[in-house]
Amino acid sequence: MGILADSLDKATASTATRPIPKSAGVQMRYLVKQNSGSTKAVAQLLGISQRTVERYLKGQLKRPRKDLATRLSGEVRKKWQPRVAAKAKKQAASTGGITIETRARFGFTAAPGTTDDGRIRLITQHLPPTYAARLFDAQAAGATEQQLQSIAAEGLQEVYFKDRGRRAAGLQVELTDIDYIELDF
Repeated sequence: MGILADSLDKATASTATRPIPKSAGVQMRYLVKQNSGSTKAVAQLLGISQRTVERYLKGQLKRPRKDLATRLSGEVRKKWQPRVAAKAKKQAASTGGITIETRARFGFTAAPGTTDDGRIRLITQHLPPTYAARLFDAQAAGATEQQLQSIAAEGLQEVYFKDRGRRAAGLQVELTDIDYIELDF
């Protein structure tokens, strides 16, 4: 996973209408239920033994190590309220769009006589639904971090730098050295 893919997952998780379960046992039961009752699949997902998963389900273990607790809550957060997340994604991809806030280096390829030196910029920009749909589709298809970044760069190029075709006609924008990026929809 990369920084943009993680940010997409975080934005999706923030659409939840209820908080995720707090206790490790309830979180483990939820993951087992989401994986068709397979303790083996959950064990592989979390990188622990199947017996450890079974001990959490029986209540024999209650407090996971810090690294396991982080992985466990992360996996639950990814799968929490899938219909709510799907509805939010559908709305963002059809009518709402997506907001990107980033501090990154933007490089340019432009007409002769203009600067193409990349520089760090802090940008908060709302992108139209077509870019949200492209990001979601690419993520679902297993796109690489670079492919996701190029979609985001293209969206920022068209909306922020070219002002939807009103200026800088030949400008090509490249997004590199991302300090941070946050998405919201």
